[in-house]
Amino acid sequence: MHLLDYGVILAYLLVSVGLGIYFGRNQSRKEFFAAGKSMGWLPVGLSVMATLFSSNSFVMYPSIAYGSGLRICLFLVSVSLMAPLILWVFIPVYSRLNCQTAYEYLERRFHVSVRSLASGLFVLLRIGWMASATFAASVVLANVMQVSQVSVIVVLGIVSIFYTMLGGLRAVMWTDVIQFFIFTLTIILTLGLILSQTELGVSGVISTYFEGRSNLLVDFTPSMTLEYGSWALLIGLFLEALSAFGADQVAVQRYIAARSERTSQVGFMINVIGMWTVVPGLLAVGVGLYTHYQQFPEEMVTVLAAELDGELPDWRTKGTDHRNRMSVPEYYQSYPEYVAEDIRALNLQDQALPQYVRLHFPPGVVGLFLVALMAAVMSSIDSGIHSVTTALMVDFRDRHFAHWKPKSNKIEVLQDRALVILIGLLSVVLACNVSEMGDVFAIGKKVTAGFGGPLLALFIMALFFKRSTTAGVMVGTLAGAVITIALMYGASDWFSVWFWPIGFGLTMGISLFVSFLTGAEHQDSEAEPLTFWTVIQGRHKK
Repeated sequence: MHLLDYGVILAYLLVSVGLGIYFGRNQSRKEFFAAGKSMGWLPVGLSVMATLFSSNSFVMYPSIAYGSGLRICLFLVSVSLMAPLILWVFIPVYSRLNCQTAYEYLERRFHVSVRSLASGLFVLLRIGWMASATFAASVVLANVMQVSQVSVIVVLGIVSIFYTMLGGLRAVMWTDVIQFFIFTLTIILTLGLILSQTELGVSGVISTYFEGRSNLLVDFTPSMTLEYGSWALLIGLFLEALSAFGADQVAVQRYIAARSERTSQVGFMINVIGMWTVVPGLLAVGVGLYTHYQQFPEEMVTVLAAELDGELPDWRTKGTDHRNRMSVPEYYQSYPEYVAEDIRALNLQDQALPQYVRLHFPPGVVGLFLVALMAAVMSSIDSGIHSVTTALMVDFRDRHFAHWKPKSNKIEVLQDRALVILIGLLSVVLACNVSEMGDVFAIGKKVTAGFGGPLLALFIMALFFKRSTTAGVMVGTLAGAVITIALMYGASDWFSVWFWPIGFGLTMGISLFVSFLTGAEHQDSEAEPLTFWTVIQGRHKK
């Protein structure tokens, strides 16, 4: 790496730390957890976008486009379809009930036990998500910088913990805004470099990508094992997006920090527009990488050689001809047509982008690329530890151990900051040990689907099913989560996105059945259930 690259990285880290110090002055509980409820639509929208579209996504989308096709773009269709529910159901409910967390609504709808269950599931989901997201981007950072993954995770974790601990939600949101612009600029520069280094032009790049390949855009084959099958993506990613933007404290905390309900809604639409900008950009990077390596397959030979450690894969050693006596580099230099095929077979498509960065990015731009990945990692860490801290303090300490809540604002903020440090350190330790779980995409889906689908079903039951009961949703949510997690390991060959509709459907079915069995005891209650319709029509207690 060039000295200029180190300068770009250092400047970014110093700016992040500086924001934490600047916003850390005169902190209060309301400021630390909700940014004083004063944030405008731009930081709300871009912070939601940068937080939930983070390091997993930055690594994942080019990798999928390079290795598997463009079917993942159906994510944008799913996001667009679920957007009205966020705009006109979830945001108005949280705003009009003046909730501090998403799970406070569940207590007002059912019982404090449901609030605690949901918040607990969120804490588990988000800590696991932080670890997997941090690990995902650290793989690329470590490869490009030629340092250990542990070093990357620890350094970025410490910086993220520091500015989050000092500056609270306001520092987190403004660093998210900066991070969004950094990785957007990086995507544009990467695309420009790829196109400038090919003689094919845009049309040639596209035609090369599609040449001799089928089902790159859609594949509606009914299958539980088909990777990136269109049915799985449309259904599973719809539910995942609805959960992430509607039932997840990370996003809800940003809606709560907005000046008004309208500000939250406009901010959410900014987030959707950002998705439609960044996802196609990252997929285009993957298309460009595929075309580039089709022209210059020898550039990926070193990646194969490092992975194979001197031994050709089994499917290339059949027979007794002279090829069996070749070294790995000699073999692929003699048979370059096998390079792309074996990269995909060995699941090495994650290496395509870092290899291109090492070979072709000029000084300074390498640093910007690394900063973009660092921004993605830090966005995952800062938002995760802050939202988990909020959930633990508001949903558990304040609700169950109110006598522990200090009367002094100074001590309150000190306790909040101490918990941020503890959660942050736990996430960093877990991130250093994620590698046993599988590839980047599967890691994220395994971590979130087990809890995310049941958690979303719990909110849907609360909002739209008037006769749902506390016993019904408690049993349904717990059973749905346990069965989904068991299935993930019992049916490990199923495409990971399918576990979203499985977890959601199981929870809905069990909750409705148990609610039917236990509903008689609630029929005589005079209190009207706090459903979506009750809140929107203003018939709830203020």
